[in-house]
Amino acid sequence: MNIMIAEDEIDLQNLLKINLQDAGYTVFTASDGIEALSVMKDHAIDLAVLDVVMPKLDGFNLLRKIRETSKIPVIFLTARNDDMDKILGLGLGADDYMIKPFSPSELIARVGAQLRRYNEYSSDKQNSTKIEIRDLILDKDSCLLYKGGQATQLNAKEYKLLLYFMTSPDKVFTKKQLYKAVWDDEFYYDDNTVMVHISHLRNKIESDPKNPQYIKTIRGIGYKFSTNEGNA
Repeated sequence: MNIMIAEDEIDLQNLLKINLQDAGYTVFTASDGIEALSVMKDHAIDLAVLDVVMPKLDGFNLLRKIRETSKIPVIFLTARNDDMDKILGLGLGADDYMIKPFSPSELIARVGAQLRRYNEYSSDKQNSTKIEIRDLILDKDSCLLYKGGQATQLNAKEYKLLLYFMTSPDKVFTKKQLYKAVWDDEFYYDDNTVMVHISHLRNKIESDPKNPQYIKTIRGIGYKFSTNEGNA
């Protein structure tokens, strides 16, 4: 799970990062609201921890920006024990609110609780906006692919092809089936077009495109998207 910490107090930022990493999370950090938006653009973030008072863009306005495109859990951190701040933050779509000082173990517990709640809510695959297989995440809202947390742009055909594969992992498709599904043409079939797009897609998702671990060639039949590493 990828956690983003947006906190301009560097000592606190480092302390929280170390504790969350020790708890098994991948942690990305930002020291202001603008940098936080850049982090979220480049990485598939599962939960955000936001300081309220930050330079360039404060936590409240950062949350407004996040909620334009994402429903991930957000936990606010603040030194101000003000009920109006809590009401405003929760009204903007925050999921939790912590008053400084607090123990890192409490934050870890709250992060875990929010992620469990969010994952349970999102467990219905039909309503899910992300498909995750091994270290690939396909975000259906943004049409972005994330490999190892890094965003990769896909063109329209590459996206439709990868979506078709990842929706039915380990199922073998003929080239004709893939062409019909992605190019939406009942009467015309171009074998070379499918192979070219498979090659382009492999260049983006495979560590070694000549030895693909995701899009496997099934000789004499077609292709499948494998959930297993190796030759399976």
